[in-house]
Amino acid sequence: MNSEKRLNTIANPSPLGLIGFSLTAILLNLHNAGITKFSVVIIAMGLALGGTAQIIAGIMEFLRNNTFGATTFTAYGLYWWTQILIWLNPFPGVEAADLPGSGWYLLLWGIFTLFMFVGTLRLNRVSQLQFLSLAALYFLLAAGNFTGNVAFTRVGGYAGLLVVRQPCTAAWDRY
Repeated sequence: MNSEKRLNTIANPSPLGLIGFSLTAILLNLHNAGITKFSVVIIAMGLALGGTAQIIAGIMEFLRNNTFGATTFTAYGLYWWTQILIWLNPFPGVEAADLPGSGWYLLLWGIFTLFMFVGTLRLNRVSQLQFLSLAALYFLLAAGNFTGNVAFTRVGGYAGLLVVRQPCTAAWDRY
């Protein structure tokens, strides 16, 4: 089978990537909003669906020659893996993350997401709104960490619940 024909037989990975992002982010933002406690449920979902499923979707997007989809799903899948490593800190002798360090981490993801938003300017409005609002979410969470003011995190959590509804709906509506 030639490579072009093989690429046409690869399933569209976007629904997997979008659901991996959405469902995991919903769980985390329920915690950020103060609705649920932080538990192994968030960690397990982040590792399996938020991380691994999105990385798989990203690799599939590479095979389909979709650079934007590949970058998006792979990067945010690896975001979940790094976030889980930060929470669990499985490295003996390494100091746990503090609020300013976590703030910088979230700020950098906000900046990255803002650059990804620029990449959506030639895409549809739903994608633009998703990336712009996700950047705002990261900036709110970073502000909460930098200031120690949980109100930023709570507002970010509620805003995040609105943000993640968009790709979840798009995944079911488009496919």
